[in-house]
Amino acid sequence: MNDESRMSTASAILRQRCPRCRAARIFRKSIFTGFPRMLERCPNCGLKFEREQGYFLGAMYISYGLALITIVALGLLLWACTAWSLQKITLWAILLFLPLAPTLTLFSRVLWIYLDQAIDPE
Repeated sequence: MNDESRMSTASAILRQRCPRCRAARIFRKSIFTGFPRMLERCPNCGLKFEREQGYFLGAMYISYGLALITIVALGLLLWACTAWSLQKITLWAILLFLPLAPTLTLFSRVLWIYLDQAIDPE
């Protein structure tokens, strides 16, 4: 896979586009501007986004990993910028993470759909 196709995949993921056609949105509006509803199918190519009941269970693992990475990054930033105790840094890192949780949850769904599409295109 060359850099150009990787960049277009990354761009499509950030824009929450269908992994098959990359033309239509997965959500009705961007996940970065609110808590939008997910479309059932791609309006362009017909790809079904939620294949079965419990399909997004795997996205929960991705969301958990993204949450840990974000909280650790916030903690390291606070540690570098303050002289607070570890307990205070941990508490503030978690509190600063909370507003990001809905967006990361929806973003993990996008990543899960792309991963699933790469493993099993149909």
